[in-house]
Amino acid sequence: MSHMGLTGSIPPFTEEVTEAQKREATSPRSDSGPGMRTQVLLTPRPLLSLLGHVPWVANKYIPSPLISLILPTQVYGAVMIINRGNPFQKEVVVDSWPDFRAVVTRRQRQAKSDDLDHYTNAYAVFYKDAGTYQEMLKDPNIFNWEQVFQIQGLQDGLYDIAKAVATSKQFETQLFSFKAVQFPDSKLIPDVPLRTNPALRLSSLSPADADLLNGTWSRGGNELCLRYLAELVRHFPSVCVLGDDGKPVSWALSDQFSTMCHSYTLPEHRKRGYGRLVSTTLARKLRSRGFPIQGNVFEDNVPSIALLKTLDVKFLPCCFYRIILTPAVFSVPARL
Repeated sequence: MSHMGLTGSIPPFTEEVTEAQKREATSPRSDSGPGMRTQVLLTPRPLLSLLGHVPWVANKYIPSPLISLILPTQVYGAVMIINRGNPFQKEVVVDSWPDFRAVVTRRQRQAKSDDLDHYTNAYAVFYKDAGTYQEMLKDPNIFNWEQVFQIQGLQDGLYDIAKAVATSKQFETQLFSFKAVQFPDSKLIPDVPLRTNPALRLSSLSPADADLLNGTWSRGGNELCLRYLAELVRHFPSVCVLGDDGKPVSWALSDQFSTMCHSYTLPEHRKRGYGRLVSTTLARKLRSRGFPIQGNVFEDNVPSIALLKTLDVKFLPCCFYRIILTPAVFSVPARL
């Protein structure tokens, strides 16, 4: 099977496309070498037209209302970020075009990476055919099997296939599952004013806050995560409440897939409505920039689930899965 890559750091999409651009967008460009399967890089129009396939995917291939949610939440965010400067150097690979059966978003292979950094070495997957996903997963030209990496997605078969392939390659796997969440349209998000201490104010996080974020995140506490968080707040929308000393006391940020993450309030500042405030403010900020509003939460995180219910979010009837794959040579317990 040949695979096609939809890639690029591309300008905002417009309907006016010259004939030269059309030829460039639809003409194959070989990205192969000795022993590699041919990958064809198409840019820029097919990348954005992938978004136009969402209702078509839902209606034609899988008779489930979930599919109309799966592709936007897992791939749509990455494609939008690619189209907004591509700060994490992402690209999209499909098995064929336009009649694709599986989609993988990944870090560009030429991008500098740390083989131990599963935070940045992240793939999001959507498939209509499990066999195609499995074949793509086996392909070392699509997935980098020489490093620790993670796979994200919403489909139940994601882990079983990853586990089987990983075992055959002598990799260890760790599975983490969450409740998947979608926020309502911004017009329906409750307006939450800041009605407390006048010394408090809303702001955005800074890379200088990475130490604080790293020390309070369940996925953090290490140098790789510290670096990752600094990059997230440098490039993607975030919101925080600043205390009277100018330091964050409550915050929420978004990641490389436009997923809201690490919403947290310092214990001494809880039960004042800050968590609700930063979540709604970030949701509005993401929507205003055209990004999907999505998130995930541990099933046993009762306070966060209760907070999300007050925001009228939709808890999807599927789980969000994060799978961390580690070569035996690098085998150490990973943080989720």
